[in-house]
Amino acid sequence: MRSRWNRPPDGPRPGGLLRLLVRTFSELCLTAGTLIVLFTVYVLFWTGVKADRAMDGEMARLRDGWAAAAASPAPSAPAPPPGPSAPSAPSATAAPQAAPQAGHPAGRAFAEMYVPRFGPDWRKPVLEGTGTELLKKGLGHYAGTAPLGGLGNFAVAGHRRTYGDPFKDFPDLRPGDEVILKDATTTYTYTIRGGPLRTLPTDVAVVDPVPPKSPFTAPGRYLTLTTCDPEWGHSHRLVVWAELTGTRRG
Repeated sequence: MRSRWNRPPDGPRPGGLLRLLVRTFSELCLTAGTLIVLFTVYVLFWTGVKADRAMDGEMARLRDGWAAAAASPAPSAPAPPPGPSAPSAPSATAAPQAAPQAGHPAGRAFAEMYVPRFGPDWRKPVLEGTGTELLKKGLGHYAGTAPLGGLGNFAVAGHRRTYGDPFKDFPDLRPGDEVILKDATTTYTYTIRGGPLRTLPTDVAVVDPVPPKSPFTAPGRYLTLTTCDPEWGHSHRLVVWAELTGTRRG
């Protein structure tokens, strides 16, 4: 029988301490890996699910509002005030005047966009403004740029990845592609003339009425689309420009 004086000292043996450290490190790695997987699922899947639901809700409210407006009787035009004579017609050589701003409430959808290049089922709401929370529900119209169909530059931003990936295929756009926008009364067809151009986020001139790097050199009725680049980053922007080539009622 061994004497108590010959027993090893209390506490973990060297080999046992090493196993404890390895086990602890493995558990930490497993926990970190689980968190990374959950975060990836959230970014790739769950934000898309939430965004798709939000966009579907915006589209439904938009179309319901249009249907209600179409069903209500149109107000009669007020009679012109009495006067000695009718106002003279504007000169044919007069400079074109910009259409008045639409005045859409911030954060509200007012149009829908369809890009055939992105597939037959690709339709997204366009909301007024480009705030972070707003872009989780659809595309955003840069406040202060031209109204839809108006003289100037109607500029729209959208996520390339996450939150529904609305502009995931943005680099596939080419000159000649159509971008079709519809509001309560009119369908507008814009045709892409330039881009995609890669630029910095500080290059805010891309949404000017006549963007310096665009194919346009004179005032007109233009559309600018912007999104982030690279695909999973935001250090740069991709930009395309289009011009209005057709309108029709409905």
